[in-house]
Amino acid sequence: MAYAAWDHPEPLALGSAPLPEYGSGSLADLLPTLAAGMAVPGMTASITELTPADRNCVFLIDGLGWEQIKAHPDEAPFLTALLGSSRGGTGRPITAGYPATTATSLASVGTGLPPGSHGLPGYTVRNPATGQLMNQLRWQPWSDPAAWQPYPTVFQLAADAGVHSAQVSSPTFQHTPLTKVALSGGTFHGRLTGEERMDLAAEQLAVADRSLVYTYYAELDGAGHRYGVDSDTWRGQLMHVDRLVQRLAEQLPPRSALYVTADHGMVDIPFDEQHRIDFDEDWELKAGVALLGGEGRARHVYAVPGASNDVLTCWREVLGEQFWVASRDEAIAAGWFGPPDRFDERVYERIGDVVAAAHDDVLLIASEREPKESAMVGNHGSMTPAEQLVPLLEVRS
Repeated sequence: MAYAAWDHPEPLALGSAPLPEYGSGSLADLLPTLAAGMAVPGMTASITELTPADRNCVFLIDGLGWEQIKAHPDEAPFLTALLGSSRGGTGRPITAGYPATTATSLASVGTGLPPGSHGLPGYTVRNPATGQLMNQLRWQPWSDPAAWQPYPTVFQLAADAGVHSAQVSSPTFQHTPLTKVALSGGTFHGRLTGEERMDLAAEQLAVADRSLVYTYYAELDGAGHRYGVDSDTWRGQLMHVDRLVQRLAEQLPPRSALYVTADHGMVDIPFDEQHRIDFDEDWELKAGVALLGGEGRARHVYAVPGASNDVLTCWREVLGEQFWVASRDEAIAAGWFGPPDRFDERVYERIGDVVAAAHDDVLLIASEREPKESAMVGNHGSMTPAEQLVPLLEVRS
């Protein structure tokens, strides 16, 4: 698998955007590959180098990009050792999918589908039924989860096939709509601390001869947003994460495989006008725009009726040297949200009339309508390597 496009992206040209590796090396391919190895009907092993195991555990660490691990070997010695496969497993990057953001990525992981199929294509997107922006992470305003994302999760399909399926996470997430549409199936086990989750995940793996277990840690992402991935606070969280991974790896029951991955990486954006463009203060960018969705590095732009072409032209002129800017149809056809032939038409109007993905170290904030998001140090969402490449690290017993 070549990564030349990730190392040398060409600015300005829409076709130069380095697409996620849907179908061979994206988050959406991980659980189907593991489930196929446990003979779950309908699952395909798209990540071909992974060897089947009877018991599989996915540990998803929110905000832990591949490049961030590589940049911090002293803080993460156990994870760093896994990069080189020194423990008999596989260490490589895979891609998050576009946009590289939590709600989208968790849905891709749990359903085994790309964003254009599962229908969570951004942090905030327009609900065509109401015309309002919907925050897909917090599920506000509320919408019927089963209608919004109707496909079964891999956990549900595995449980139906007789595989012991379990999620071990914070109790806060047990009944959220995002968990329901993305990660439900089998049994949910809420534990407050990372250490408790690691111990219980290992126990759940041993419950049956065939097991599929998911566990999750969020605090690294929070430290990155608040303080940046160049902060002492973030490094301290990374050290803690490294110990959690080792704790789980050392408790794996026989015939198990542990896969450490993430939902996205992160980049720190300086606080100045050159790097933070304020939509709420820019009359050119606001012209013809009815709603601004997405997030600072992955925007969905919804035009007033009849203005979509003018908005596209303006955004390309103003932002085209720092963002990949596409129309909705161009982004879909280019494969930003997954293979075009797998795109679900119910998702079409959730995507912006204009889609803008940051290429440079720049952020399109909205200081008035998104004050909290606009104040974040660490950000993500786009298709640059720092955001898009996430680890796929393996430990086997």
